[in-house]
Amino acid sequence: MKKLLVTGSSGLIGSEVVTFFSMNGWKVFGIDNNMRADFFGPQGDTRWNQKRLESQFGNFSHSDIDIRDRKLVIEFINSVKPDAIVHAAAQPSHDLAASRPFDDFDVNAVGTLNLLEATRLTNPEIPFVHMSTNKVYGDAPNSLSLIEKDTRWDFGDQIYINGIKEDFSIDQSKHSIFGASKVAADVMVQEYGRYFNMPTCCLRGGCLTGPNHSGVELHGFLSYLIRCNLEEKQYNIFGYKGKQVRDNIHSFDVVRFINEFIEKPRIAEVYNIGGGRDNSISILEAFALISSISGKKMHYNYIDKNRQGDHICYISDLSKMKSHYPAWGITKNLPQTFEEIYISWTLRK
Repeated sequence: MKKLLVTGSSGLIGSEVVTFFSMNGWKVFGIDNNMRADFFGPQGDTRWNQKRLESQFGNFSHSDIDIRDRKLVIEFINSVKPDAIVHAAAQPSHDLAASRPFDDFDVNAVGTLNLLEATRLTNPEIPFVHMSTNKVYGDAPNSLSLIEKDTRWDFGDQIYINGIKEDFSIDQSKHSIFGASKVAADVMVQEYGRYFNMPTCCLRGGCLTGPNHSGVELHGFLSYLIRCNLEEKQYNIFGYKGKQVRDNIHSFDVVRFINEFIEKPRIAEVYNIGGGRDNSISILEAFALISSISGKKMHYNYIDKNRQGDHICYISDLSKMKSHYPAWGITKNLPQTFEEIYISWTLRK
């Protein structure tokens, strides 16, 4: 039986990884110390997801390990000797990083280095998949020519009609403290690949979403928005007239790509992973879609100040992913994803 190690195993992507690989006969070892509850309070707690996975899969085992603990991480990976590693643990919030910069950097940058070095010491030939973020590009996408439409911003230059590619600059822009710590991790993952010839990849995610997301205001755009609609709570829009655009990808499609990479790994790769143009949506458009599903009006408050480093319009160009792994593609569209998230929150009430 092949063995997979997953960090952040109770989170959105981590839990989807656990589910996919457990169902495909792998022995899955999950690492998650529920730091999301520490970062975001009770609404960010992921223990419910951990318990669900433990009850559902006999070939999944959970360990309450902090990835900042270098010695313990090295010992654990050496004892498990996994055949692949998926690193999905992170501090994911712009706002929180500014108030807790040491925690942010220690989790995102130092934690990633701990895992990379532990992997190199144990077996440098196994695939290492890192969940990075499109925030490594900082606010540079905002400098592109943009067009304001009725319900969204869009790219004005035809070069970017299919989105942003992986060769877009990550330098000399405002990233947020969170984005900077993720840049450090991203570059280190690439460097371990190039310097030590390890099969690593960085997945620079757009908006990753799905029914197992514990979305909160500071992180989890669609999940939190849909929860506000369900509970008829006020949603705060931060700037850009609510027309800011994100491409959203269901966690299931993210994990399908991770599986493709693990089956046919490459050295030091980088991919922009998101829903692409077809699965892009603005906040105003998201309000309309969830209201059409729930029958409930969206209650919101507009704050005429955007978050620092936030993107006005971001869409992932998926052409590199599809050229390297032609069997992969998007299988879940936005209406399906919205409905799944809405049902999940209904069941959790």
